[in-house]
Amino acid sequence: MKTLSQFVVYFMIALIAIVLGVILGDYAPWYFAWLVGTVMLVLVAAAGGAWMDTQDEERAARARR
Repeated sequence: MKTLSQFVVYFMIALIAIVLGVILGDYAPWYFAWLVGTVMLVLVAAAGGAWMDTQDEERAARARR
């Protein structure tokens, strides 16, 4: 039963991707670039936040010594 449910889920994902490709047509590269750019922006912001948090922790640890 697990295999059947996985097949159905993957089939639905593929179907949605195909339908989106047909609907978007010539605009698909622009939407893809927008999506990738948005994801990259979020990842860079998260990495910067983690880096800043690490620096703050190191600064606080040095201040305690």
